[in-house]
Amino acid sequence: MATFNEGRHPAEFLLSEANGNRSRGNITVGASQNIVPGQVLGQITASGNWVMHDPVAADGSQTAGAIALYGAVTGAGATASISAIVREAEVNGKTLSYKAGLTAPQIAQIAVDLAAKQIIVR
Repeated sequence: MATFNEGRHPAEFLLSEANGNRSRGNITVGASQNIVPGQVLGQITASGNWVMHDPVAADGSQTAGAIALYGAVTGAGATASISAIVREAEVNGKTLSYKAGLTAPQIAQIAVDLAAKQIIVR
C-alpha cells in the first residue's frame, strides 16, 4: 500500500489573529529561499527582505519576526511576495517550521522574539 505524506497547509499553525486580518502583512522573501507555510522568518536589515530565521546569522535574520502563511521558492537573485503573520496572533508552536538543527534554547528564543511582535507561541 502506498504511503502518502501531506505537507503543511497555509495558516495551519494559526490559532487566532486580530480582527480584520490586522495580524497579516505582505512581505518580500529574499533570494535563494525555500519557504514553507508556517516557516519562522527573520528580516535582513540591509535589504528589508525576509528569509528563513537563522539564530547564528548576523544580518538581522537572527531575530524571529514573522511566520509565513504561504510557501515560496526563490532562485538566486529572485524575490517573491507572500503574506505572513507579522503581529498580534496566537500560533501553535508544534506546527511551525524551524531551521533544521535548532536547540531547545534557540527555539525558546524564537518564542521570545515573536512575543515582542505580540505573536504568542502556544
